[in-house]
Amino acid sequence: MLPQKVFGHLDYLDYLDSYRYPLAGEFSFRRDVMTDLRIPSDWGLEIGVLSEMYRNYSTNRLCQVDIADIYDHKHQDLSADNDDGGLSKMSIDITKAIFRKLATNGTIFNQETFRTIKATYYRVALDFIETYKNDAEINGLKLDVHTEEQAVELFASNIMKAGNQYLDNPMETPFIPSWNRVVSAFPGVMSQLAQAVELDMAQYGPKK
Repeated sequence: MLPQKVFGHLDYLDYLDSYRYPLAGEFSFRRDVMTDLRIPSDWGLEIGVLSEMYRNYSTNRLCQVDIADIYDHKHQDLSADNDDGGLSKMSIDITKAIFRKLATNGTIFNQETFRTIKATYYRVALDFIETYKNDAEINGLKLDVHTEEQAVELFASNIMKAGNQYLDNPMETPFIPSWNRVVSAFPGVMSQLAQAVELDMAQYGPKK
């Protein structure tokens, strides 16, 4: 995992690296687990949820599974000219989510740190493109190296953008309040939600 090249083998980074694909976006919880989680409202969702599970639960209570032989992933546009949409925004939000979590574990960030992460990512990503290009040729396929390297350049630049945004606003907390906090602020909210569901079922029937 890239941050390990910069920060070494931190327990949190080793935990994230244990997942085959930590950005899958598919989760299953026991109902009581949901009350404790503070879930990010931006594209840092998956990293944020995994981080909350790491903070609140023993890792021997977590597992990853394959849910399908074929998975139809909904792809986003690269959005190279728009940091507020597509993969560009996603990469910035996800990177900030990791920076925030590392900071809560005691990691100190500055501009030099982000430059090092950017340079390390750029070198590793280019090496992967070369590997994928060779794999494609062996299998009679083609890989658009130019387009792939353009994407790498964008993501490398976004590491710095994410770092600058973090330094400019380190107290940013893009989290949805946990259900425990919602119930504390509105003690009757669960009963009201149950009643709303019952009324909806009575009027429209079960959703298909």
